[in-house]
Amino acid sequence: MAKRKRQAVHGSDLSLFNPTSSKKSKAVEAKTNKKNHKRPSAFRSETVQIVVGSYDQVLHGLTATITDENADFADTFLFNAHNSAIRCVAVSPPSAAVPGQTQKVLLASGSTDERINIYNLSAHPPSRKNQDLLAKVAPRPILENSKNREQGTLFHHASTITALRFPSRSKLLTASEDSTIAVVRTRDWSVLSTIKAPIPKAQGRPSGDTAPFGGTPSGVNDFSIHPSMKLMISVSKSEKCMRLWNLVTGKKAGVLSFSKEMLQEIGEGRHSTGEGRKVAWGNVGGADEFAVGFDRDVVVFGMDSVPKCRVMTGQRTKVHQFTYVTADETSLLAVATEDGRVLFFSTKDDDLSPPVEVNGKKGALSSAKLVSFVGGKAEGISGRIKDIIILPSGVNQGVSYLVGASSEGKVRVWTLQAKDLVAAAAKSKTGEKPIGNLVGTFESQNRITCLTGYVMIPRPEGAEESEDEALESEAAEDNDDDDDDESEDEDE
Repeated sequence: MAKRKRQAVHGSDLSLFNPTSSKKSKAVEAKTNKKNHKRPSAFRSETVQIVVGSYDQVLHGLTATITDENADFADTFLFNAHNSAIRCVAVSPPSAAVPGQTQKVLLASGSTDERINIYNLSAHPPSRKNQDLLAKVAPRPILENSKNREQGTLFHHASTITALRFPSRSKLLTASEDSTIAVVRTRDWSVLSTIKAPIPKAQGRPSGDTAPFGGTPSGVNDFSIHPSMKLMISVSKSEKCMRLWNLVTGKKAGVLSFSKEMLQEIGEGRHSTGEGRKVAWGNVGGADEFAVGFDRDVVVFGMDSVPKCRVMTGQRTKVHQFTYVTADETSLLAVATEDGRVLFFSTKDDDLSPPVEVNGKKGALSSAKLVSFVGGKAEGISGRIKDIIILPSGVNQGVSYLVGASSEGKVRVWTLQAKDLVAAAAKSKTGEKPIGNLVGTFESQNRITCLTGYVMIPRPEGAEESEDEALESEAAEDNDDDDDDESEDEDE
């Protein structure tokens, strides 16, 4: 009986303590499971190549290795590219992928010295081999790439280069203040065709003007190519109109003049030039449209060339650059301004608001909806954002990188989530809260004028070893040639 009692006691002990221990273990297991099954950050590190041009004739290349929280910058090249200020830069799509070989990107820079410089850049992140010693000596990280080389110079324009575009890997379009747009083939860098924009007649010039003959302001300000590569729009100096060009025939397709009422409504008054300064194509709601930028506003046109809406309603600041950004199925217009912000607008028909009164008169243009913004005084940015680019991520779905360059010499990188842009666009209220995450700021110490960049492609396996072997064989051949030359000199 005693044994049975002991067993019963032990059994009662087990029955008393086991439930509590099992509850504790279950609670602990639940906590550990929550910790273990906590959704990890899916953000993958990615490298972006950024190229900026400046008033100081310097072409500066840098990489930004972007993570979820910050961006690590490193210099990749620094070219004293031109004899005067650099006005525009552009990069081409990467070359075709070949197994075991690296890909390249073409870089073009235009300046007020009438020259267009062409460079070959690597499409892959720079290797960190043999870079440690150089990085320790330099005040900031340096990651050089031997593939970044100058290829040549083009001289087919007779005035300042104003715009450069690579619609494809095989073609480069260039515009200048000599009122021409040239189509260049990248295979041999020959000019295939030249589109001549009319030189406007001098109007409103004061009497006794000392400008030389033909010295009135003229030239192409900007142009934009339709994604089909069959149509192009250009805007020029001293012209209150835009021109449509048929790229298949290389001839003029039409001229659209800006109405006096429209110019007055957007602030282009009597003493303003009324000329379009920038132009960009976009697709909103499945329909193509294009935006024309002026000094203080942007006007969006439909494919019927009828003004659809204005953008900068109630914004007392200048416009420096704008581009379309696509988030899932939502397309927004991003505008860089004088006050250090990048504003996002929705130009969908459902988001347009009725016209507002301007100078006591009711306007005719609807207003686009302000969705959100980045930058501004909240992030300590007060200087103008001179240029912007928006690059969709190659490895992080629904993520885009917004790179903005300020005249003060700073390059800033933001990460934008597509879901945040879509949610902000779906709200009925006008966007007053900032969006995106500022992950890094780089001080270039130059007065930046233009910006371009691309997301770098991971280096293919085996390409680095084969290239190193090729470089070693080339060096060995050079040494053999030098030895042969020395032996010939000794024989003589």
